[in-house]
Amino acid sequence: MSPCWVEKGLVISRGPAKTFEDLIVWQKAHSFVLMAYRLSGAFPKHELFGLTSQFRRAAVSIASNIAEGFRRRGAADKVRFFNIAQGSVEECRYYLILAKDLEYGDVHEASSLLNEVSKLLDAYSKSILNPDS
Repeated sequence: MSPCWVEKGLVISRGPAKTFEDLIVWQKAHSFVLMAYRLSGAFPKHELFGLTSQFRRAAVSIASNIAEGFRRRGAADKVRFFNIAQGSVEECRYYLILAKDLEYGDVHEASSLLNEVSKLLDAYSKSILNPDS
C-alpha cells in the first residue's frame, strides 16, 4: 500500500518516499521546529539558556530522529529512532504546558501541530512494524 494522506476530504495517494523530506510526518515535524523557534524567540531573555534552549533542542530532535530513522534498514532499528522522536514530542508537550503556565505566549497552534506530529509518528511506526495492516 502506498502512503496516502487526506487533503480537503480527499484521500491522496503517493508513491514510496525517496528521502525523509518526502515523509508527511517529517514535513509536519519540521513545521513544528520552525514554530518552536518563533514561539521561543518571544520568551524572556533570562530563559535563553533554560527553557528556550531546551525547547528548541527537543523540537529539533523530533525532526532529526525521523530523518535519521528513515535510512535505517531494519524495521526495529527504524522504529527505535521514531520512538526517540516520540519521546521528544512528549518533552515538547511539557515545555508548551510550562510556557503557557508562565504566560510566555499563545501555545495553542503549536500544541495542535505537535498533536498532529505525534499521531502521524505513531501511525508511521505502526505501519513499519505491521506493513500488512
